[in-house]
Amino acid sequence: MTSLTEPGRFAPLQALSFHWREFLIEAWALGMFMISAAAVTTWLEHPGAVLSRAIGSVNVRLALIGLGMGGTAMALIYSPWGRRSGAHMNPSVTLAFLSLGRIAPVNAVFYIAAQFAGGYAGVLTSIALLGRAFQDPPVHYIVTLPGRGGPAVAFAAEFAISYVMMLTILMISNLPRWSRYTGVAAGVLICSYVFLESPLSGFSMNPARTFASALAARLWTGLWIYFTAPVGAMWLAARTFHGLTPWSRRLHHFAKIVPPTAVQSD
Repeated sequence: MTSLTEPGRFAPLQALSFHWREFLIEAWALGMFMISAAAVTTWLEHPGAVLSRAIGSVNVRLALIGLGMGGTAMALIYSPWGRRSGAHMNPSVTLAFLSLGRIAPVNAVFYIAAQFAGGYAGVLTSIALLGRAFQDPPVHYIVTLPGRGGPAVAFAAEFAISYVMMLTILMISNLPRWSRYTGVAAGVLICSYVFLESPLSGFSMNPARTFASALAARLWTGLWIYFTAPVGAMWLAARTFHGLTPWSRRLHHFAKIVPPTAVQSD
């Protein structure tokens, strides 16, 4: 039987045969994240929402959105399905692991396609569930746009948060004593990024997440930022990890799907 790591015209068919469940899980995971982000943002930011009227402080609402998104990410990562696929939920993460040889190229292609499809399905589901409150400003499909600092600041911010996220995941997940807390670290970073960084770039780190909202809103402002900064930053983080930890080069001597967060149970 042809290995998924070997070139050949049947590799895509084999990938689908062996790993279609993981591909569907990736679509499901990002879709669920988008639905959660859409719901929490709508409930807290739309002027007609009860929570929005009850909580006058912008910072408190932003902190609650961060808690909701960080908590959702942790729930997905630690879920049985998330453990099975590795819960990438992000083309930038998948490409970073591809550069480390932890996922075969054919699997990476299907992962990324599933992430884009799942993200958009999540936005469409949010439209159906939340209606005009989700579509109208200020929520506006939770589109990610550069803040007042402009594209340059947004790019720098996206690059910085993506680099820190990926390097943190790699460092913690490869320490046996701490690997089970990788999902917690990712959730905490997401929560803090929403509160601290979202005013600069809207907080994405994820081309599929940004594309899903942009496609629904037909709003493409600054799209290049969210496709280049996260991908470049997470690739650089993977290279940094590879250079700082020579022992990591022997962890996976052949490319295959490996849960990237290495979340372990007791």
